[in-house]
Amino acid sequence: MTTAPTSTPVDLAPEYGDKVIAVETAGSEPIPLAERHGAPRGLLWTWASPNIEFATVYIGVISVLFFGLNFWQASAALLLGTALGALTHGVLSLDGPRFGVPQMAIGRFSFGYRGNAFPSGVNALVAGVGWFAVNSVSAAFALNTLTGLRPLPSLLLVVVAEIVIGFIGHNFVHAFERYALPVLAVIFLLAGVWTFQEADLGAPGAGGGIGGFLLAFSAAWGYAAGWNPGASDYSRYLPPAATRWKVALYPALGLFVSISVVALIGAASATIAAPEGATPTAAFTGHLPSWLANLVLLAIILGAVSANALNVYSSAMSVTALGLRLPAWLGRSAIVVLCGVAGTAAAWASLADAGHAYEAFLLVIAYWVGPWLGVVLVERWLQSRTATDEQLSARLTDRTYTNWPGIASLFAGVIVSVPLFSNQEKYVGWVPEQWPSVGDVTCLVGFAVSAGLYAVLRGRAAR
Repeated sequence: MTTAPTSTPVDLAPEYGDKVIAVETAGSEPIPLAERHGAPRGLLWTWASPNIEFATVYIGVISVLFFGLNFWQASAALLLGTALGALTHGVLSLDGPRFGVPQMAIGRFSFGYRGNAFPSGVNALVAGVGWFAVNSVSAAFALNTLTGLRPLPSLLLVVVAEIVIGFIGHNFVHAFERYALPVLAVIFLLAGVWTFQEADLGAPGAGGGIGGFLLAFSAAWGYAAGWNPGASDYSRYLPPAATRWKVALYPALGLFVSISVVALIGAASATIAAPEGATPTAAFTGHLPSWLANLVLLAIILGAVSANALNVYSSAMSVTALGLRLPAWLGRSAIVVLCGVAGTAAAWASLADAGHAYEAFLLVIAYWVGPWLGVVLVERWLQSRTATDEQLSARLTDRTYTNWPGIASLFAGVIVSVPLFSNQEKYVGWVPEQWPSVGDVTCLVGFAVSAGLYAVLRGRAAR
């Protein structure tokens, strides 16, 4: 049953509505019906722009250079992983208009009010520190290559822009992504055409095999599904009556098309010899004419800012979803600043070895997102058969609500999958150690274990 939920008033700026230059004050409380606005098509550019950036390029690069695949093998793995991550992203976006709260607050259904603090805290760190650092580093290298400014001052200039956009809030984020999209799309498509002309698409891989394929799949799936914990953050202001198929289609389409195209450009660029000792961004632009290389560097900076505006915003949303009783001065905007400062420190620390740090980070994302997503999707399926939206909305703010099967299944998925199946440079699990050709299926195992266990435990708890 999908009747419109009742909304609880929140401390919003007067008539926030669709004002772009106005600081948003809403946290994880339901957005009142009077403040709902916008159309589902806005989710297309909101989820396309943040992925037209260098971090997406690098997924394709590492699939060829690090995982040993040829271009066509890498393309298949990248498209499959991205498609699955985009599909679940569209499904989760449906809960924004339905409940009017951020994605991690919706997790209270799956993990209970207090149990939800763990996944919310993890996502705050992953988005506001991990992803913020990854994207800021790529933008800093691009600015360094373009202007000669040293990496640290380049980094500081970039993060200030990222924090300011997240600080202003929801409407400004949507507007920024809308105007960034055509600029990013034109420049990256030009670079793609040039890259494919120079690339050796028939070059053999380095023997990655099925293991390399699964690594590339996991990296692509982790990248796309890594946005899932923030899906409803940007759809929660839509009216409850918004057309459901459009609410699901536009974010999924924006995510899939942008990641797929840019990652394939990255895979093609990896078949072109790069100058010795070049930074990642310099290696990517080295084969381009100077005028286009400079435009691409500018686009890398703009793309990183587009991505991190969402990362720092969703990180703050995750903090508000922890359910803590925070002082009045520590509202959403102040939390954005704190998350941005933490992410800047992490970016500074990773400037020296960004490539390998990013490879490990992509896989680790999938390690926790897989089990989390398994529980959340099963709970969402069960909800449609057990409760009305009014009952569910009341549960969102009930501090006494518990759901121990959810948090138990999440931990079980992580505990089973990571020690046995992880395939990292610093730690190789028992399964890939015995059978190296298996690659890294940690995310798939974690998803299956958590989803299956939760379906069983939730059914028993209900009975």
